[in-house]
Amino acid sequence: MLQQISARVSEVSEFLMKGTDPRLKGYLLMGSPGNMSAILVTYIFFVLVAGPRFMANRKPFQLKEVMIVYNFTMVAMSIFIVYEFLMSGWATTYTWKCDPVDYSDSPQGLRMVRVAWLFLFSKFIELLDTVFFVLRKKPGQITFLHVFHHSFMPCTWWWGISFAPGGMGSFHAMVNSVVHIIMYFYYGLSAAGPRFQKFLWWKKYMTAIQLVQFVLVSLHVTQYYFMDSCDYQIPLFIHLIWMYGTFFFVLFSNFWYQAYIKGKRLPKLEASPNSRANGTTGAKASVSITNGISNGSSHRENGHVGKPKNY
Repeated sequence: MLQQISARVSEVSEFLMKGTDPRLKGYLLMGSPGNMSAILVTYIFFVLVAGPRFMANRKPFQLKEVMIVYNFTMVAMSIFIVYEFLMSGWATTYTWKCDPVDYSDSPQGLRMVRVAWLFLFSKFIELLDTVFFVLRKKPGQITFLHVFHHSFMPCTWWWGISFAPGGMGSFHAMVNSVVHIIMYFYYGLSAAGPRFQKFLWWKKYMTAIQLVQFVLVSLHVTQYYFMDSCDYQIPLFIHLIWMYGTFFFVLFSNFWYQAYIKGKRLPKLEASPNSRANGTTGAKASVSITNGISNGSSHRENGHVGKPKNY
């Protein structure tokens, strides 16, 4: 029975891998969807089952220094990813309209493949956001939205770059990396302590930045539906990106309305920048839910009050 199931899974995997970009052979995790799936299943199991059990009778780990290094490392990686996306097409040959995938072995085509893979790889690194929540015993910050986003993005992007590394469909990855520069920089400063509080005056714009991201992504792919013709090779990805951008825009807009218009999620003190990562409650937690992935240390832990994180 197990052999039959294994054989069937192998057949399905081989069928799905037909047509994938051969230029990705040799890249870490790109051999088959099995490795990617195993990581994500392990992630979900650890976050929801194994991790909480492991920490049940233990004190929270103090990870302030780790958080500082982690956040600023992600800033550096995001800056590099944005630069590579620009140099691979968006600031050179792309029209910002209907840009097909370059499947050639040209230097620019191969450069786009590399940065598309690096963006995917960064999504697996970001799984540590939730791992830090578990180790610091912040279960209130591990929301459905957070876990869904962190597991959904690596999976969809794995298939995305397997068939279409670059072109019109890579715009949202570049925009997302720009947002991550801002977000991880914010939380790096937040984790560094109260002496950096004066540099965090722009915390109230975090949710607005997220909303702008989803508007830009949705508007960019919406062009596709009004073009007389577009030779982007795999339209399915355009539809998925449009749905993804619209879905999260609605979620973030609802948060904005509840928190800032109705004021239901605002606490007496201002919400902390690393709310989800910080494990704070009330509006702090709500702010970070909106931002999907936060990881720095709490402003309260650092001696002051602070706010959210990202997608």
